[in-house]
Amino acid sequence: MPRFSVTPVTHWVSMPPSHRQPDALLATLVASRGRSDRLTHTEHLPARRARYAPWPDSIRPEIRAAARELGLDRPWAHQAEAMNLAQSGQTMVIATGTASGKSLGYLAPVLSDLLDGTEAPNGRGVTALYLAPTKALAADQRRRATELAPPRVRAALYDGDTPPQEREWVRQYASYVLTNPDMLHRGILPAHARWASFLKALRYVVIDECHSYRGVFGSHVAQVLRRLRRLCHRYGSDPTFLLASATTADPAATAERLTGLPAVAVTEDASPRGPLVFALWEPPLTEHVGEHGAPVRRTATTEAAYLLTDLVEADVRTVAFVRSRRAAELVALQAQDNLDTALAGRVAAYRGGYLPEERRALERDLHSGRLLGLASTSALELGVDVSGLDAVLLAGYPGTRASLWQQAGRAGREAQGALAVLIARDDPLDTYLVHHPEALFARPVEATVLDPDNPHVLAPHLCAAAAELPLGEDDLALFGPSTGPLLPVLEQRGLLRRRSDGAWYWTRRERAVDAVDLRGSGGNPVQIAEASTGRLLGTVDAAAAHTTVHTGAVHLHQGRTYLVRDLDLETSVALVELANPSYTTAARDTTAISVLTTDRTVAWGEGTLNFGSVEVVNQVVGFLRKRISTGEILGETKLDLPPRTLRTRAVWWTVTEQQLLDALIPFDQLPGAAHAAEHASIGLLPLFATCDRWDIGGVSVPLHPDTRLPTVFVYDGHPGGAGFAEHGFHRAAEWLTATREAIASCECERGCPSCVQSPKCGNGNDPLDKAGAVRLLTALLSGAPTEPA
Repeated sequence: MPRFSVTPVTHWVSMPPSHRQPDALLATLVASRGRSDRLTHTEHLPARRARYAPWPDSIRPEIRAAARELGLDRPWAHQAEAMNLAQSGQTMVIATGTASGKSLGYLAPVLSDLLDGTEAPNGRGVTALYLAPTKALAADQRRRATELAPPRVRAALYDGDTPPQEREWVRQYASYVLTNPDMLHRGILPAHARWASFLKALRYVVIDECHSYRGVFGSHVAQVLRRLRRLCHRYGSDPTFLLASATTADPAATAERLTGLPAVAVTEDASPRGPLVFALWEPPLTEHVGEHGAPVRRTATTEAAYLLTDLVEADVRTVAFVRSRRAAELVALQAQDNLDTALAGRVAAYRGGYLPEERRALERDLHSGRLLGLASTSALELGVDVSGLDAVLLAGYPGTRASLWQQAGRAGREAQGALAVLIARDDPLDTYLVHHPEALFARPVEATVLDPDNPHVLAPHLCAAAAELPLGEDDLALFGPSTGPLLPVLEQRGLLRRRSDGAWYWTRRERAVDAVDLRGSGGNPVQIAEASTGRLLGTVDAAAAHTTVHTGAVHLHQGRTYLVRDLDLETSVALVELANPSYTTAARDTTAISVLTTDRTVAWGEGTLNFGSVEVVNQVVGFLRKRISTGEILGETKLDLPPRTLRTRAVWWTVTEQQLLDALIPFDQLPGAAHAAEHASIGLLPLFATCDRWDIGGVSVPLHPDTRLPTVFVYDGHPGGAGFAEHGFHRAAEWLTATREAIASCECERGCPSCVQSPKCGNGNDPLDKAGAVRLLTALLSGAPTEPA
């Protein structure tokens, strides 16, 4: 039952904007359209008073004056603490809440030192480098820097959108360069000789939104930063690293793993905060029946579109965060269809893959207030200034509690109240969370998981470093303990050669950095082009191309529907044409897994829990066409795409024949029971590790040739592993207990998307045995040790 008393409000326009408090907004949403049964929990977070501190003496008067013009008379206490730490030369991470002014904490000392440098005899003076995970955030930060500093501090963007004629000017004259890890890796470090004057004078390196550098991406960025430190030392500089993060567990440890340097964390948030009303919302069951007769809930995206419609009609500035590019397009399109012409023009989608000029136009409209409603992927989660929002909708759990609070914190005008609504997808984790609010509100945020010593990550960066400057003995400690054993392997592969001076040299003519894929996308992005005109619509990561832009796939772009006419993997181009199909498409695939090494095994009664290395071979073999309105399968088409091989890390568990007999699971029911347990465990792992269900995969085998037992695998979806499976191994008892509870407590009879069906299942969610999965997990957990693995 809902834990919230609702006071019906029948007319939005009867409430002036100043009186639309979050409680009233939520009450109206609940009362409208018969939604009283959808609210499962409401959490009220109280307001917080600001605590101020005097400006540190080291901050230049010009910066203080500019801050006062922006309405910032005094810094908050955590900002002043960060400023003092920065100018002491200490590696510092400021990890406070959204909209807590982290930017000023590092900008004020950086810009002050840059201003000091402009008065130096050599003209350019000291320099600073800013790294952001997205281009939009870097552009936003450049705007903030120009607001705070006089024009003689030359702040400039240097990314893939920077015209070639501007890049030379940035290299020679910019004192504050704002870029991203990809450009640092591919454009700056390999050309370090051309950046010599900049690197020689480098005083600060700012790493914004550092909590986003997790998994394989974070491990790559950690090695890029070590390469940067090495080159700075070569040119005689020793920059101070300043990091900013959303609230995470142990931010100092995260900063140390990223930079390789001891770090101090600023975590006590002294900024004011208005009251936040956080609602958990479960869409209703529909009259439709899905796969294998399972009940179907209204999708989170459809529900978000209706709520966004109501909020926009009420003149409530709202962002709806969604989980995919396609969902961003769908939510915006549905909301536009529900609104009159004038308001429909004030709703848009924002996602990756847009062309630069499209992104910039949307960002301008958002800052100006022309846009009233926006459906966005996580591209707007990461610090882009969207102040002035009244409400945030989250169409699906974003994968981590850190991201949940980051997205929810986008709303709130200074100290005014805000509304956040988490709308559950028809998914095991989302369903579990909206009925177990303590899992969100009574637990701390997760630690950021990354592993710089992953050999699949480290090896190509050693090659890139050797191409920049030959590797010597002094470099081994910088790159970590795995470096020594890896160098001979790279020599055997003909990538490095050790000369008589003892240094390791890059041996190839091609650029070493071109072999490094920072974001684990699996190769060059696939360009999506309109077949009739050749116009470039956008891009998609190579790893996702087989499932999203295969021949025959339905593709959405800015509210228009296209059919993929041809996917050419050799040229990395997908040709599309405008269409209006009555169906969507879903790829089908097959997966085989083999055990390479078993690093750890723990006895769970007669069963075992294991962790080690595996090889996964996946192949997309076809796609289903599903009716848009009901999800009904209309047909299947075969595809001939090459298999993809992944060597990674996995956690797996086995049970014995006797355990199956005791659990009353005959062998003919075992495939469905294991398959259902696998799906649900994948869905629940993000609750215990900083991952998304799309970061991991799974395979269940009734009799696996390597273990010779019924086995369920859950593996990291990145080469070499990302640390997620290892977290699952260490927290297996909690994880699998929550999995069993999520399945058992679901109201469906035979299994549905809320418990054991998976949106990414390559077998069409067949076979699945819900009751068998509960008995199987019960048998396994009965032997679980009382101490963690």
